[in-house]
Formats: sequence, C-alpha cells, structure tokens
Amino acid sequence: MRPTTQNRLVLPLAALAALVLPSVALAQARPPAGPTAQATLLGQFGDWGAYSAAPGGQKVCFALAKPSSQVDNPPNRRTAANPVYLFISTRPAEKVSNEVSVLITGYTFKPNSEASVAVGGANFAMYTQNDGAWVKNAAEEAKLIDTMRKGADVVIKATTSRGTQTTDTFSLKGISQAVERAAQECR
Repeated sequence: MRPTTQNRLVLPLAALAALVLPSVALAQARPPAGPTAQATLLGQFGDWGAYSAAPGGQKVCFALAKPSSQVDNPPNRRTAANPVYLFISTRPAEKVSNEVSVLITGYTFKPNSEASVAVGGANFAMYTQNDGAWVKNAAEEAKLIDTMRKGADVVIKATTSRGTQTTDTFSLKGISQAVERAAQECR
C-alpha cells in the first residue's frame, strides 16, 4: 500500500529534515551535517551508502548517494553548501519500500515543475515540491531501480525556483548492494 500523495511528500521530508537540520543554532554555527547526521551507517558500497535511522521512533532505511558531477545554467549558481542527495528509502511502518526521491538543500525547485531522470536510454518523470522530488508514476519505481542497477550513472535535470537549470549526475557504482543492505535492515 502506497502512502497518499501528501504523505509521500510530508513524511519522508519530515524524517529527512529531522536528520538534516538538527537545530537552527547549529546550522548557523557550522554547515549542515547532512541527512546522515543522526543515521547509522550500515555499509558503504562504492558511491552509495546504506543507512538506518528512527526519527520520531519510526524506523527508516535508505541508500544514499551524492552527485559525482553538477552543472548549472547559468553557471555556478549552487555551492558546496547546497548538496543534493538521491535516496532509495524503505519505511516499514508505512509499508513503503524502495521509494526513489531527491532532496536538495539551500534552495527549492521551481513551483509546478517536473524533474527528469535518465538512466541509459530510459527516462522517468519526477514531480517536485519545495526541496524534494519523487517519481511521478509510483508504479514505475521498480522499473527505475532495476534500470539503475544495470546502469553506470543516472542524470537528474530540474529547474530551481530562481530559474537555474540543474543537471546532477550520480554514479550507480554500489547501488545494488546499498539498496539490498538497507532493505535487509528494514525487513
């Protein structure tokens, strides 16, 4: 059973926000620690890590990667303080497994826009809201993950609220092992 569209947006972002933003005071004192700050590393597999956490007492397991390259048009609009994360999440309490999402930090996506995901010759649409993006057709998530497991990299293109065209390329080295380890932890 998949969560409602509202829950697909709010719950994963709330869980990740609890991990990403431990406190406003700390964020002002130093750069954000990222979505793994309060998570337990289960293993690093190539360019992907497998993690578990329990924000609000609800166990969440996820595979996570950061881009191997980023291109902006106009150029140089994002900095190292604006990391992008690609997640494959499992939330047993919500009966959600292998949900693909993107979390951006320090900026938001253009309202009422879509992002695109390309792996090899396959393309998938994502809907965006604020600082997150999810596969538009949830029925395609299994196909996307299967395609990612066979690919070398995945390219995500989107538009920021300031109109910047972003292209983030993620290596897929280690994705299968990271997804399997995260799923194993949340069985």
